[in-house]
Amino acid sequence: MYFSLTRLCCLLCCIGLALVARPVTAETPADASGKAASAIAAPRTSARSTTAAKNAPKPVIEKPVSTQEQPKAALHNSSVVTLAAGRPEDSFLSYAADLASVLDDGQNLRVLPMASYGAASNILDLLYLNTVDVAITYADVLDHFKTTEKIANIEQRVHYMIPMFHGEVHLLVRPEIKTIQDLAGRKVGVDAPGSGANHTGAVIFERLGVSVEKVALSNALALEAMRTNELAGIVHLAGKPNELFAKVNPDLGFHLLAIEYSDKFRDYYVPAEIASNDYPNLIRQGNTIRTISVQALLAVFNWPSDSDRYQRCARFVEALFNNFERLRSPPFQQGWKEMNLAGTIRGWTRFVPAQQILNRASASSSTEPAHTRESEWQERNFQKFMQWSKQQKRQP
Repeated sequence: MYFSLTRLCCLLCCIGLALVARPVTAETPADASGKAASAIAAPRTSARSTTAAKNAPKPVIEKPVSTQEQPKAALHNSSVVTLAAGRPEDSFLSYAADLASVLDDGQNLRVLPMASYGAASNILDLLYLNTVDVAITYADVLDHFKTTEKIANIEQRVHYMIPMFHGEVHLLVRPEIKTIQDLAGRKVGVDAPGSGANHTGAVIFERLGVSVEKVALSNALALEAMRTNELAGIVHLAGKPNELFAKVNPDLGFHLLAIEYSDKFRDYYVPAEIASNDYPNLIRQGNTIRTISVQALLAVFNWPSDSDRYQRCARFVEALFNNFERLRSPPFQQGWKEMNLAGTIRGWTRFVPAQQILNRASASSSTEPAHTRESEWQERNFQKFMQWSKQQKRQP
């Protein structure tokens, strides 16, 4: 009897649990076609959807202001262009600060430089961060997002205003490393995720067939890891001279390693040199280190042409072209003197307002002779623009 009562109690418990777990619906699926499983699974799917909805990013909410403050708030926001730059050890922040100093007029245009992760991350910020309009990046980054990340129509969504300086690849290694092949199997810092060095460093090692253990770590921290022999070297991408490397203690024996240019790098890279006067603490006097460099550029999100944000970016371009001569003078970065506003960049489309300014400058001069080399053509167009710009300023 005890056994029977026990079995009965267990049976009743199982039935009760089944009734609790079962969804309360008008239809009670009872066949073997799979309807029962679907009915039970439906509430779970609904719960997941509810959770996903709760965790979804919330829309950006404007700061609350009183009715009296609304005109002031609208005016405060109407002229802002946010410029994504980089981190303190990169070159980008210094150039962004120059742009803010020269272009910001306090009324029609306010440039807000923003610290960021760097060249690759800046493209994502242009695409997805609501506040970002303009960014400094490197020419080799867009192709990665187009072919590897496969972001649709990115070449129409992100354009460039002007080419900027060239960023040299700095490959700093420990004393025992003599050639780039010595790094095979060793840990090498490639800067933080999203940085230019993180992307370009991976490209270099892959194309040279050198398999290293890439460590994504800010190069400011990676230098300390080199001192403790945790890293055999680091890759840094910046315009020379770079403050981070200028501070390296020469007693450590660290040195810059050559990267030889070849056809493997002909798409976005050019031969470059780093000289002893760039880093007297790392290179013996009179010596040079061969390396490669990549073009930096000023990129812009291609807002709809009838939008307010597009007009702000157009004002940014106009201010940049009108004040470019000032940027080429002290106390601003030396790299401004090397820039050619009329230069073109492979795989990139120029922002329409920038192209229109160049077209007006070109139309005011005579037609170029046939068979002019591209580099000569770009240089002549740049000189045309500079002459045209000076004439415009002299006009009342």
